[in-house]
Amino acid sequence: MTIDKKEKYIAELKSTFLSYSQISRESLFLIESIVQFQMLKKEEILLREGQTARNLHFICKGAVRAYFSDDDGNTYNKNIFLERNIAGSTVSLLLNKPSHFALQALEDCVIINLNFKKYKGLINQHNDIKNFYIAYLEKNWVIEKEQREISLVMENATVRYLKLLQQHPNIDKRISLLHIASHLGITPTQLSRIRKELNKNNK
Repeated sequence: MTIDKKEKYIAELKSTFLSYSQISRESLFLIESIVQFQMLKKEEILLREGQTARNLHFICKGAVRAYFSDDDGNTYNKNIFLERNIAGSTVSLLLNKPSHFALQALEDCVIINLNFKKYKGLINQHNDIKNFYIAYLEKNWVIEKEQREISLVMENATVRYLKLLQQHPNIDKRISLLHIASHLGITPTQLSRIRKELNKNNK
């Protein structure tokens, strides 16, 4: 990866942090000092089920799914992360225990890994970094998690699919319908019917 590309992705990381909370230049430099780049090929595993997580993963380019498996080997998508999102097993990181789910690249990916142990050290020493951490957790791992759980129960599959397209335009052109259906909690056949009905109504 070229230096220009790395600088571009680091700038996007900083911009994402600043979109949640004010962070000093000194603190941004400290955050930059604990990151490492990682390249993933499509379908490559970033975190395995049963592996203890060590990093948070900022997605510079590509898409990652969080999924878990049942005893029969069937997989279920817990979430899908696209650019400028942070993926990771927070329970595994906070409790230092094996992750109950895996992270897998759905496309070729460029990832920035943040060493969580060092990151927690920065949080304890710098209030501006702590404020970002709280703001990010509240929006992405509390509010959005609850909204998704409510949506799965209260909204029909068509509404959930349309909301996904609104939130992530062109996701249906990037990621297989199998993974999108799993993310929505429906079967691929159901999703195919929904898409046909929507296409018919748009003609």
